Amino acid sequence: MILWNKINTVLLDMDGTLLDLNFDNHFWLEFVPARFAEANNLSIEQAKRQLAPQFKKMEGKLEWYCLDYWSEALKLDIAGLKAEISGLISILPHVVEFLEAVHQSHRKLILVTNAHRDSLDLKMNKTCLEPFFDQIISSHDYGAPKEQQAFWTELQKQQPFDLEKTLLVDDSLAVLKSARLYGVKHLVSVSRPDSQLAKREITDFLAIEDFRELMAGL
Repeated sequence: MILWNKINTVLLDMDGTLLDLNFDNHFWLEFVPARFAEANNLSIEQAKRQLAPQFKKMEGKLEWYCLDYWSEALKLDIAGLKAEISGLISILPHVVEFLEAVHQSHRKLILVTNAHRDSLDLKMNKTCLEPFFDQIISSHDYGAPKEQQAFWTELQKQQPFDLEKTLLVDDSLAVLKSARLYGVKHLVSVSRPDSQLAKREITDFLAIEDFRELMAGL
């Protein structure tokens, strides 16, 4: 599926690509509304109705991924709440095998995530994936999410990479479209980022259900 002899840099997303998105979906769709309801004397359904438009408004913006922003907006300790249920953080199938193979191939391996540093640190501590990577980049370091061209421009400045020889794997179609617009040649989506949900049908990009599908020829 991938011509590995044409790849020298591998960019990998974290949530929904390496890690099961079920943690984040449960956190934002169930756990946060429950705690918001408790704090504001609301029913959970009332809390969900109140929060939904706030979340929708920030999609694709850096604030959507910013724990500090949501802590202030919701008057909750979002980083603390994530730590409370960190036992739900899990690695998707065959990720470690893939990371080991890329690492052993001596290709440059970079984690590029929209996750806030507090969330990133929590997940790296839980999963012990950090040693595989040459660099770990949070979009908060650059002041722009991966959905925006400014992220890729800054990444190119800070971590120069050959657009023709770079592979990006990400579950977000918006991010993949942004990377394609910037000129990244090799793009792969993840069709089942949340293990508790059905496989998605993806037509715009090459899609994998798990990383075994990328390992041929690696």
